[in-house]
Amino acid sequence: MSTPTPSKHTAAADAPPLVELTAARKDYPLGRTVVSALRGVDLVVRRGEFVALAGPSGSGKTTLLNLVGCVDVATAGTVRVAGQDTGQLSEGALTKLRLDSLGFIFQSFNLIAVLDVFQNIEFPLLLQGKLSKAERAERVRAIVDKVGLTNQMKQRPAELSGGQRQRVAIARALVTRPTLVLADEPTANLDSETGERIIDLMRDLNHTEGTTFIFSTHDPKIMTHADRVVRIADGRVVDAAGSSDTHAHVQGHA
Repeated sequence: MSTPTPSKHTAAADAPPLVELTAARKDYPLGRTVVSALRGVDLVVRRGEFVALAGPSGSGKTTLLNLVGCVDVATAGTVRVAGQDTGQLSEGALTKLRLDSLGFIFQSFNLIAVLDVFQNIEFPLLLQGKLSKAERAERVRAIVDKVGLTNQMKQRPAELSGGQRQRVAIARALVTRPTLVLADEPTANLDSETGERIIDLMRDLNHTEGTTFIFSTHDPKIMTHADRVVRIADGRVVDAAGSSDTHAHVQGHA
């Protein structure tokens, strides 16, 4: 893998925030008790950053991604994405924000079983409705080639290995050229060589397109390539190593 180089899009201290969490809390009822997945997180991610969220299982990484991705809403506090307070948006507005600005890479893939590789990757472009059939095909073929699945284009998810399904999920997230990509353990099901290839692809998009990435990961290779590593434990941000952004810290909210 190539040595990490500074990105011309790497967020400077005065770059506009893309994601802002203020005292963000997420509680889940469990019988007669309440489980606090996030316990008052303050975090700013600026446009063009390549950020890794690190922490043990159950620390709140995936919950944080779900809040930023408008998949879930905070119990308390504020979550702003692209300048919009997600807690104040209608379901239609949330859907539009997800479709137009966000790309998701789920650990469980979430592929559509009856669609082949090409169709799965094309699906978000169809929902957007912005490109012609020929433009969609060109966009899909280009990203399929980059993730190394050209020979599997017409296969369905059940015919693919776990690593291949993960590459389809990654291609689907990137094909719309989103402003922000949220990735939950994107290299967890990949062999070392493929994982490195995928990291290089995402870092290249970060360099050339200014795409912002937030990863939940245990992969040291991603952490090495990240602009900064935000460490989470027990639902709180406990460290934001390598960051000059003083907004990324814990305020001690219970």
